[in-house]
Amino acid sequence: MSNPYKTRAGGATVTVFVPYDCRNNCPFCVNKQEYRDCSGFSVEKIIESIHVMDEITPRCDFVFTGGEPFANLGDLQRMLDAIPTSHNVYINTTFPVQPGCDAEEMIAFTERNKDKISCINISRHLQKYVEESPDDVISRIATPTRINCVLYRHYPTDKLKDFVERFRKFGIPIQFRYDYTETTPDNLYEEDHDRILQDLRSQFTYMGLDGCRMRNGFHFLYKDLHMTYHKTLPYSTIVETDENGVTYDILYDILIKQNGELHSDWTGVKLDVEKYRNVTFEPYDLHVINGVIDF
Repeated sequence: MSNPYKTRAGGATVTVFVPYDCRNNCPFCVNKQEYRDCSGFSVEKIIESIHVMDEITPRCDFVFTGGEPFANLGDLQRMLDAIPTSHNVYINTTFPVQPGCDAEEMIAFTERNKDKISCINISRHLQKYVEESPDDVISRIATPTRINCVLYRHYPTDKLKDFVERFRKFGIPIQFRYDYTETTPDNLYEEDHDRILQDLRSQFTYMGLDGCRMRNGFHFLYKDLHMTYHKTLPYSTIVETDENGVTYDILYDILIKQNGELHSDWTGVKLDVEKYRNVTFEPYDLHVINGVIDF
């Protein structure tokens, strides 16, 4: 893609792939293959790229994923320390039970970094794919938390309410996720034949829908718990021609790979850093489509 860049006000979200693996093999994970060969992975190179992105867009969001960010608290701390407080920081994790690092040490880590971390997104699913830390441990995390649950293929519909009650008692909101490798522009907003959406509508109170070109959220309420059903496309660049006839590559996500390399998409496209220094900003196109989303 050789078009000029455009992104939302504040800058595209920067997703950092931590340079160390997890012990899991979730069937819907598309990142696992990237960790088969860890040679060339570098915390130092990642930190250099963090500085570059902070320089260009000093208010963009950062997301740490992997791999497992909490598998190496020392390196995670170094990367967190490289991000100024002008950014929101999110961490995707299983908050794992792991040798050499007990629950109290991880809880203490969140306490030390509660002013740096905006939210910790914890993977928990109706089917167990990972060794899970106890629920009472995640309820003690010092930062805001959210449960991320991929409703994958033949998930047990009859366990949805029990799953929600499991985290409702701690007041932790839940984001149900569609398998994004299956999402297309045609089914992103399709409702009638979306089994997950129909299952959720049948058991919880539908509140409304918000979305943009790239992703959306169907919002639900169960008793006093806010839940979202999230769908997103498996890439992060939209090519679009504006009213003046100018064609842009509109970037939603930028990736910092395990070796520090900067990509402009999840599909292996490298970021042209100098071109991004001259990016055109537009208002974020996320908006309420129907209902009332004020909770």
